[in-house]
Amino acid sequence: MTDTLLPNGIKGSAGETAYFKKGCNPFAQTGRSKLQNKRAGLNQQIIKQMRMRAGAENLLKASSNNKVKEMVLLELSYVNSNLQLLMGQLEGLNSSVEVYQNTQETANIPLIALGLKETKEVDFSTLFKDFILEHYSEDGNSYEEEIADLMDLRQACKTPSRNDTGVELLAKYFSHLPLMESRFFSPSRQTGIFFTWYDSFTGVPVCQQNLSLEKASILFNIAALYSQMGTRSDRQTIVGLEEAISSFQKAAGTLNHLKETFTHTPSYDMSPAMLSMLIKMMLAQTQECLFEKTALPGIRNQFSSLMKMAQEAAKVSEIYDQVHQSMIQTPIKDNVPFFWSTMSQVKTNHYRSMAHYFVASALLDHQLGPSDDEDQQEKTLSQVYDRLPEGRSPLDILKNKDERERIGKAHIRRAILGHEEALRIYGLCHHLNKMDILQDILRASHQRSLNKSSENESDEEYTDYTEAPDIISKTEHKAEMEVPAATKVKVTDFFQRLGPLSVFSAKQRWTAPRTLRLRPEDRDVGFTLKGESPVQVVSLDPLCPAAANGLKEGDYIVAVGDTDCKWMGVGEVMRLLKDVNEEGIDIQVISMMDSNPQMPTKSATFCGNLPKTYSMICLAHDDDEKKSRKVTKKSSFISWGLKNKLKSASTLSLPTADHSGALPWNKPCQTFPSSSSYNNDSGLY
Repeated sequence: MTDTLLPNGIKGSAGETAYFKKGCNPFAQTGRSKLQNKRAGLNQQIIKQMRMRAGAENLLKASSNNKVKEMVLLELSYVNSNLQLLMGQLEGLNSSVEVYQNTQETANIPLIALGLKETKEVDFSTLFKDFILEHYSEDGNSYEEEIADLMDLRQACKTPSRNDTGVELLAKYFSHLPLMESRFFSPSRQTGIFFTWYDSFTGVPVCQQNLSLEKASILFNIAALYSQMGTRSDRQTIVGLEEAISSFQKAAGTLNHLKETFTHTPSYDMSPAMLSMLIKMMLAQTQECLFEKTALPGIRNQFSSLMKMAQEAAKVSEIYDQVHQSMIQTPIKDNVPFFWSTMSQVKTNHYRSMAHYFVASALLDHQLGPSDDEDQQEKTLSQVYDRLPEGRSPLDILKNKDERERIGKAHIRRAILGHEEALRIYGLCHHLNKMDILQDILRASHQRSLNKSSENESDEEYTDYTEAPDIISKTEHKAEMEVPAATKVKVTDFFQRLGPLSVFSAKQRWTAPRTLRLRPEDRDVGFTLKGESPVQVVSLDPLCPAAANGLKEGDYIVAVGDTDCKWMGVGEVMRLLKDVNEEGIDIQVISMMDSNPQMPTKSATFCGNLPKTYSMICLAHDDDEKKSRKVTKKSSFISWGLKNKLKSASTLSLPTADHSGALPWNKPCQTFPSSSSYNNDSGLY
């Protein structure tokens, strides 16, 4: 899909028109666009069912007729059942990682990408025009083109292309938001503009009148886009792996920036706990790609190289285990797709098994010879283990052939058990069962460990119960968060004609422009100017004609004759005034007013007689508590089945394969949050 260029209505320094990207064609039938369209459709169905449930719950509380209550209970059971089904479908979309993978990918375990948050369209036109007329005393109709460009830019952000151009598009809109906030969002009044975004995991809508939700959601989508760019990279090449590493690190950095900047976002997918888990997942996938980059040129069949790769694999396993532990914590486990936690658990076992396989290969295939560096091998082995079997030292294991084989075989047994556990967990998730490449890699790795075990078996060997020590994780290339420069894109204010933001902003208040006749006496206008733009009147002579006509100390000059001079400096305005004849010239001035309005209380709810805003944890206002504004948790009338999640994991390996069978797996859907009043399509219902 190609991006379309649209003029943004802003003239450059040379008079040329600047452009911004329109975004992908929303009707293009690609796998990713189909997925987003399904997500949008499910969001709408979830809204409908939540409205029906809210109405039924209200009727249940209001009615005293037992027959009516029985009918309402029956209706509630149907609605909750439908919501469970919709939640299951939404989880399936979040588990559809295949559409985000590289089309040529045949030898790597799939990675997880975040889906874009969906939003409702917003019409700025009428409210912005009214605000421009009321606050800036200008004709709002003259700004139709700028308002249309802003709306086009926001619309384009719903379908960004999956590359740097798409990230730039989102970043430009994100950079426009502070400018828009300064121009139109006054701290003393509500604009009446509602921004609605849907939770990417549950589909529950969240609506706010301020721009915090809008900014946070755009940042989330930037991170999601980076994660999609990482998953589509060709991991069979060094260049592709470097692209994936950079993309996942930028995704983690963007999510961390979101977590630190917007700490009270009502949408649960952007809560601190959920963002912390997503950051860990992005860093785990970064570490996985770093491991693949190290292994791609080939692993040298040497003692030190094998031990190094064992510790690198152990590091990947360790990070994925941390991700899995985060996913199984309440309340994250009730909202994260079962596929994700299962994939992380599969990878935890898979990479741990690979680590044991590499150590076993080093001990069994490389006996200490006369030409080997004994001290170096001893140092290497001591760094791999945090503890050794009682009474044994690294040098004893290296020099004693029987002891070396005994420890090596213990490692290969742990590798086999780990691969078997990964395959068992793989079979528990029906979404994983659809991924043939994952099953093929797991089976190939398992078979490789079995072959290594059979190569070192002897008929006379007695049963050995020696347990292989744990392997210390270590890496030479640690995954780190990277804050992308794209979040700080310089943009030109769409509404710069309104004047410099230092004066002409929503938080400032000034009088309507006054027209005064300026008549110089002996080429003296009776005042001086200071400031950059707009210029300010100082040192005003109270006896001069200008003062008599109403000019005041501290006034700002916004026009001289027919020339708008909001953006002019002192020198430019003086040049306009110095050649004024005896008849004089009309100037327009404004006077600043006191702007210390009482700040409204920040909250996640609407103001006035508008519906409340509910977050993912479903904060509800009880009728009896509205006066005190006390918020209490309100459980659904009919409870939902909690997820019975198994420990999960993900997998990666060097071998490849092609076929897999799918096993049915029925899992209860997660608990869906309950709400109490839904009555406006523009809010959280």
